[in-house]
Amino acid sequence: MKNLLYIALLSIGLWSCGGGGSDVNHAPTAPTLMSPANNLLCIENPVTFKWNASSDSDGDVITYQIEVAQNMSFTLDKQIFNIQSTAQTIPLEEDIAYYWRVKATDNEDSSIYSLVYKFYTYGESVSNHLPFSPVLLSPALNSVQSGTTVSLEWTASDADTNDTLTYDVYFGTANPPTIVASPNQSTATLTKTVSASTTYYWKIVVKDNKGGQTIGQVWAFTTG
Repeated sequence: MKNLLYIALLSIGLWSCGGGGSDVNHAPTAPTLMSPANNLLCIENPVTFKWNASSDSDGDVITYQIEVAQNMSFTLDKQIFNIQSTAQTIPLEEDIAYYWRVKATDNEDSSIYSLVYKFYTYGESVSNHLPFSPVLLSPALNSVQSGTTVSLEWTASDADTNDTLTYDVYFGTANPPTIVASPNQSTATLTKTVSASTTYYWKIVVKDNKGGQTIGQVWAFTTG
């Protein structure tokens, strides 16, 4: 009888400490971007940004944080807005490449960011738009790579869809890299021989066939 009483009291104690319920909060789903579309030459300014609503399994009120900047790392001329609607109109400078992303937040947690979309604002006197910043494909940023060779891969685009893009690949152990390992290449991949236990840095300069160029950010990986 004493044992049964002890078990009953223990169960009550566990319940009072949260053992019988769950207070875990679930973050909202990540928003999906709608407009302006990716790689767009945007004629209208101010620009209206739109995205699809996130969902929250807890039924919490969702707030969206939209970030707009002039580089992919969101450090240059960044603007941040926190709103509950799924649209925001922002006046921007003309003839500038912009990058934007959105995340959803409830009263406790945030979703991951959406994909990053990029667009170019229209300038009446501009005959050529610079390429967008290159996007890293592999190896993953700050990853550890095995083997004696590593395949560098990226992608790039231009609002002037008829432009031809070429790439200067900077690669080395200095940060930032200063050695052009492969100039003026037309493909968006390069295989490099590497040494063990070394950190490598690399970046891409994207050039169009009209004299425009965009310098990408520095990426890094380490060999095992």
